[in-house]
Amino acid sequence: MKAKKAELILLGITAIWGSTFPVMKVGLEGIPPVTFITYRFALATLLLLIIFRQRIASREVMLKGFVLGVTLFFGHGFQIIGLKYTTASNSAFITSLYVVFTPFVAYALLNRRVDKRDVISLILALVGLYLISGATLRLNYGDLLTVFAAISFAFQIVLVERFSGGEVSLAFWQVFWNFILSLTYALLFEGLTVPTSSISWFGILYTATFATAIAFTLQMRYQPFVAAHRAALIYSAEPLFGHVASFITLGEVLDPWGYLGAVLILVAVWNELRE
Repeated sequence: MKAKKAELILLGITAIWGSTFPVMKVGLEGIPPVTFITYRFALATLLLLIIFRQRIASREVMLKGFVLGVTLFFGHGFQIIGLKYTTASNSAFITSLYVVFTPFVAYALLNRRVDKRDVISLILALVGLYLISGATLRLNYGDLLTVFAAISFAFQIVLVERFSGGEVSLAFWQVFWNFILSLTYALLFEGLTVPTSSISWFGILYTATFATAIAFTLQMRYQPFVAAHRAALIYSAEPLFGHVASFITLGEVLDPWGYLGAVLILVAVWNELRE
């Protein structure tokens, strides 16, 4: 019963993450992308500080959180800048490629073997990416940046496996360092303007509260009750939720080749996750 409850909570988290793609897309109107991230993670840091309180003092965890924060910074940075130049649906599907890239990152960092299934998944994913980006040998700028985001998230997943050890306060530190890095970039290159649009503030509040502070805390709390492969399979539904949310709120649809590409990406993801 506890496992079933945990799976439902993880599915809810996945739905929240999927819903952020159109929210971020409209939230970027009138505000530079990394500035958006800065405000998002500043608010999330405050919320997580309240949640974890004295449980964040470990120097070792702080340093591990810094490394994770760097990977999250690049992941979210590439993702949100790319979102300015591609659709929310494309962003959702291409981001899910982190599942396919993860075995190759694990090979590089953990010397874990890459098998035939990993190679097949990568080929399917690349064909799907080719189709969803408009069937061209040159990815548009937004899609290319989102590929880099997926690679960054793959590094984050592998490093969580290496660093975690069940330490839930890592959620705070990776969010905190993401905020510091985003703030530094925004001050140097974007000027850190204050958002004036209510839509931008809604996007910041929604992503900081639900998709970051609450989602990360629930993930740390309930994922241990779910087998790793089942958790990953649940998370792989994120692009589906992302596309549905984008269709409902923004009216986004893919062309037939785009939908074929989306299906191939999902097949590649699920091929990685099957036992």
